[in-house]
Amino acid sequence: MLQKGPLHTRIIERFDDMSEQLQRAARHILEHPQEVALVSMRELARNADVQPSTMTRLAKFLGYSGYEDFRGEHADVIRVSTDGFVARALQRDEGAIDGEGLAYRMLQSLSVQIARLCETGTLSSLSTIADRLGKARRIYVLGLRSCHSVAWHFHYVMTLLGEKSVYLDGPAGTSGDALIRASADDVLLAISISPYSLQTLVLAEAAREKGMVIVAITDSEVSPLVTIAEHIVLFPAESQTFFHTLTPALAVSEVLCGLVAAQDRAAALEGLKQADRHLSSMNTYATTIPRRKI
Repeated sequence: MLQKGPLHTRIIERFDDMSEQLQRAARHILEHPQEVALVSMRELARNADVQPSTMTRLAKFLGYSGYEDFRGEHADVIRVSTDGFVARALQRDEGAIDGEGLAYRMLQSLSVQIARLCETGTLSSLSTIADRLGKARRIYVLGLRSCHSVAWHFHYVMTLLGEKSVYLDGPAGTSGDALIRASADDVLLAISISPYSLQTLVLAEAAREKGMVIVAITDSEVSPLVTIAEHIVLFPAESQTFFHTLTPALAVSEVLCGLVAAQDRAAALEGLKQADRHLSSMNTYATTIPRRKI
């Protein structure tokens, strides 16, 4: 991510005043600051899916004389960023299309993204959020479209520990009905990445109007969930392919489950034992695996 200096702050503060095209360019720069120093303005614009002139307009909107002035301030990002060398390493074979090369870049990128979550600020946020989740009467879990897998994973693990989790995914457009009896004693855990699901934002706003604490797991400081949520965990979603990655978000989900369970180990173990007894009575899992004869 972009270094947390004056430029970073300026982009965040002025984001809501930007046009849709400027926001698209700004978002890309926030997520890929190294590109400003590594690639040409035309390539940066192409990667951001905007016209090159948009980059110039963004620079002037932020108070620079032009794009080169703006680019100059980004030069230090490569020199001081903790993953700057990795970013360059990932681009060393950019033209390669063989499976091993792409697999290497994808896995290397994921390892860097997971490592980012170990920063002090993120660890502190995770601890605070886990404490709030543990004290909640109910945890309503919301993740639509691509974020469904992350939300469902958190909900599934929490159901093994007890009855606090409520998953907001009802049929026939009834996903919001579960909030009917929600109150300020409850927490909404919402997961969303760009492009953000409108229904996720609608339900998050509805939960906030009920006085619920909103916890957001999202991909950017300019995510619309940031203005709604009381607690936020940011994760990098950029990928070496055409698709966003949700691996860091899944890691956040697993950490939160682990932290919540650790708050009351005795209760967590009892919940797991109860789940095991039920699953065993239902013959859910194979106890023996027959081996094929060769």
